[in-house]
Amino acid sequence: MLALIGFVGLCLLVQFVGGTAAANGLTRWYPSLRSPPFTPPAWVFGQVWTVLNSLTGVAAWLIWRRFDPWRPSARPALRLWGWQIALIALWPAIFFGLRAPGGAMLIMLGLVAVSIATFVAFFRRSVSASVLLLPSLVWLCYAAYLNAGFWWLNQGFGASG
Repeated sequence: MLALIGFVGLCLLVQFVGGTAAANGLTRWYPSLRSPPFTPPAWVFGQVWTVLNSLTGVAAWLIWRRFDPWRPSARPALRLWGWQIALIALWPAIFFGLRAPGGAMLIMLGLVAVSIATFVAFFRRSVSASVLLLPSLVWLCYAAYLNAGFWWLNQGFGASG
């Protein structure tokens, strides 16, 4: 049970760190941007990420529980998960903190790719764990759409940042 709390807690800590990095840009800069169609209100993001990060933490815990020190087959899957949550922490710092939708789009593309790889690695070890990652994967694809839309509408693809 302590490990479950640790995995979920780590994911929520990553969310908190990302939210802290984003706070200034979220309240001042973000509202000034032209938004792509289907952009939800800003308050939705924190609530959605709390649920998704909790599910991601539970999924990683399920994989960790299957870890056998004599056959470390879970290690690559958990390593991918670690990269995934690291990129989740980095994205708001780039998008909101640096106010760089273009740079954040590069992070987002990497995040979607790592999330797909994590999903596949989890699926090979636990269907239940991979199912818990599906909402996050869908949301990340939607977030990539939003990120690209903000970049396009506010700076264009030819602009840096």
